[in-house]
Amino acid sequence: MSARQHKPLYTAEQRRRRDGSAWTVVQAILAPVQFLIFVISLGLVLRYLASGEGLFLATASVVLKTAVLYLIMITGAIWEKVVFGQHLFAEAFFWEDVVSMAVIFLHTAYLVLLFGQLAGPEIQMAVALAAYAVYLINAVQFVWKLRLARLHSGLPTVMEAT
Repeated sequence: MSARQHKPLYTAEQRRRRDGSAWTVVQAILAPVQFLIFVISLGLVLRYLASGEGLFLATASVVLKTAVLYLIMITGAIWEKVVFGQHLFAEAFFWEDVVSMAVIFLHTAYLVLLFGQLAGPEIQMAVALAAYAVYLINAVQFVWKLRLARLHSGLPTVMEAT
């Protein structure tokens, strides 16, 4: 079954609200910023785990990644309310939101371990890596959803335009 045969991601009214919302622009800016922070932080965390060096930078990068995650989740919930009429778990993004909750849980667990001094740096960084693995799954979900939205819009995708 081709993507064009699936139920459209947005109704015409939802598409109008999405395209007219400033929150769409906010999400379009925050998502790549968060991904860039993730890539840099992942490198810093792996460097620390491999060499034992750079704990401060690795820790700071995970805290920054978590702060940006909270920001994108709050603004994303507002976007979802504007477009779909509910803050989270709208039908079109239900599974993305479910996985997002796991991402938030793991990032928050990292902060609890860090600020509560409940585990050493190696365990903290292991939790950060788990959070990052689930975040990467979530990022792929959203990229896939954006691709489906593009296919349903009738606009050419990057693959079709080449």
